[in-house]
Amino acid sequence: MKLIVAIIKPFKLDEVREALSAIGIQGMTLTEVKGFGRQKGHTELYRGAEYTVDFLPKIRLELAIGDELVEQAIEVLCAAAHTGKIGDGKVFVTPLEQAIRIRTGEEGVDAL
Repeated sequence: MKLIVAIIKPFKLDEVREALSAIGIQGMTLTEVKGFGRQKGHTELYRGAEYTVDFLPKIRLELAIGDELVEQAIEVLCAAAHTGKIGDGKVFVTPLEQAIRIRTGEEGVDAL
């Protein structure tokens, strides 16, 4: 099992969710976050005053999936989230040692 964490642009969420659903991924956790990378924020104008927005709104997706779907999930996720512009995001993959479904007590891949 693997835990995939993806940071994407907010307006790409629906495309990413639909693409992942199409390959059989049934669940994900979503968090609205703020951050910056090479983009380093931008300046905006508000009531005639210029100010810097250091942290940009992003979406953090977390997917716990079986090893057999990892490569396909990464491929589909990256394709759906891609705009070709700076700030498209990142994908992190880490091993997931154990998963337990609280309601039934199922463990491992069965719990996903």
